[in-house]
Amino acid sequence: MESGDDNVLRPRCRGFPKMPTFSDFDSSLDGECSPEHQQSNGESHITSNGKIEVEHVISKKLQLKRKAEHLKSDLMRQLDSQVNDFMDSLIEESATLEPAPVPAVFSPPLSDKERSKLRHFRPPHGKQFVGRRSLLDELFEVNHIRTIYHMFIALLILFILSTLVVDFIDEGRLVLDFNLLVYAFGQFPLVVCTWICMFLSVLVVPYALFHQWSQTQSGSYSHPRLYNFLFGSVFLIYQTLGLGLLPTYVVVTNSFPPASCFIIILEQVRLMMKAHSFVRENVPRFLTGAKDKTSPGPAVPQVSQYLYFLFAPTLIYRDKYPRNPVIRWGYVATKLLQVLGCLFYAYYVFVRLCIPQFRSISLQLLNLRAMVLCVFNSILPGVLILFLGFFAFLHCWLNAFAEMLRFADRMFYKDWWNSTSFANYYRTWNVVVHDWLYYYVYRDFLWMSQKRFRPAAMLFVFTVSAVVHEYILAICFGFFYPVLFCLFMCFGMMFNFILHDRRKGPIWNIIMWTSIFLGQGVIICLYSQEWYAQHYCPLKEPSFLELLKPRSWSCQGGLMGD
Repeated sequence: MESGDDNVLRPRCRGFPKMPTFSDFDSSLDGECSPEHQQSNGESHITSNGKIEVEHVISKKLQLKRKAEHLKSDLMRQLDSQVNDFMDSLIEESATLEPAPVPAVFSPPLSDKERSKLRHFRPPHGKQFVGRRSLLDELFEVNHIRTIYHMFIALLILFILSTLVVDFIDEGRLVLDFNLLVYAFGQFPLVVCTWICMFLSVLVVPYALFHQWSQTQSGSYSHPRLYNFLFGSVFLIYQTLGLGLLPTYVVVTNSFPPASCFIIILEQVRLMMKAHSFVRENVPRFLTGAKDKTSPGPAVPQVSQYLYFLFAPTLIYRDKYPRNPVIRWGYVATKLLQVLGCLFYAYYVFVRLCIPQFRSISLQLLNLRAMVLCVFNSILPGVLILFLGFFAFLHCWLNAFAEMLRFADRMFYKDWWNSTSFANYYRTWNVVVHDWLYYYVYRDFLWMSQKRFRPAAMLFVFTVSAVVHEYILAICFGFFYPVLFCLFMCFGMMFNFILHDRRKGPIWNIIMWTSIFLGQGVIICLYSQEWYAQHYCPLKEPSFLELLKPRSWSCQGGLMGD
């Protein structure tokens, strides 16, 4: 029996393959299956009746099994890590490849020079435009989501009916008074003339400067750095004076009303960002082409391409964009009517919810109780104005222009309402502006700092955004009251790091919405109070410090004393 068992075990032990990477596993197997070990083991564990102790064999098998499972887990862990790294790199490389046409069956093979170019080819970095619909257009095809849209229309009808009923009770007749809209869009002919001058200057000056500069990059011109400095300085002077100060001077000196002022200042900011993008995207291409003497270099964009970009609903310049085959004029008309409906909606929100409240508040003393009540009473109109601004501009207005231009990439926003972090909210609320800030402020800052100061780059982005927002409000309202700047730089930065992308779950979405509601209430309350205070308590001999001091801090006391 012993010899038979011995003969059975020996061939199996000889046939087991050696694995040099698992020395412990091999040694345990060799020790278990070697003849000497079997012999000694058999002699020590054979009882008087010639039987092997079963418990000892079972324990040895369990030890061997545990070693094998441990080694198996280590092997699978290493293999899984290597496979994941390989697949990640493969996906990254395949994602950067642009779609190319399938070669013909009888196409000639590539030459060595062409293979070398393909080997060293790197796709351009930056935003990639693809044809896609806006998210709300897709969601409105669902009846449950479209019902929410119908609820907002019903609320607008109730605002109109309540206004008519109140006017009928007070005046004894039906009054449709739109004096607020007439005042807000006053001096409209001058607004149109100012916009035409701004647009023509942006169409001519940056393109002409770039065209002249591109000619200096050829070998026939000496001192290219001097030309770079000269044309760059002229472009910066134009951005500062031609687009920066002149429109602001026209707005301030002519005392444009708020809506007309918003049109000019927002267009001023948009055109400045467009001009910067055009120069920022094309200058590196020509500088790279000038270094490569073997290629003829890139061609100057055509005027039609630049003109299309000035109207296109994007702030990132490309020579070509994905285009739709046809224009749906019914879709354009629908979106423009929705913009008009949102305008009247905002009018009734101010007439029914804001003006009666702040007329009475402006005649009261400013204290903590009045401030708290004002903030919470301003939440509803503030949220409605937020929704109306988003829907009217980011969805309807941009989609209308995109449809007329057959612009196929309609991702002007993402599902910001599902955000569980303010970091994601900032990225998805306004994708058009976020792309410009990301590529031309954040990434350029990292490039200049050699990717060493990422928190400083993020802080710089927040500062630029806060300064521009506060500049727009200060010029359009006619006073300096940095409420939005403080909200951006203090609470915006704090929430960006506290409510970060690792925050998941419904509770964080609730916290985000609560913060947005309170922020809108604070903005509507404080800016409305300051607006009435500026009109009720004008300064006879204003000094610089008096202009910086909020008038609402002292105006109510003067009124009560009078």
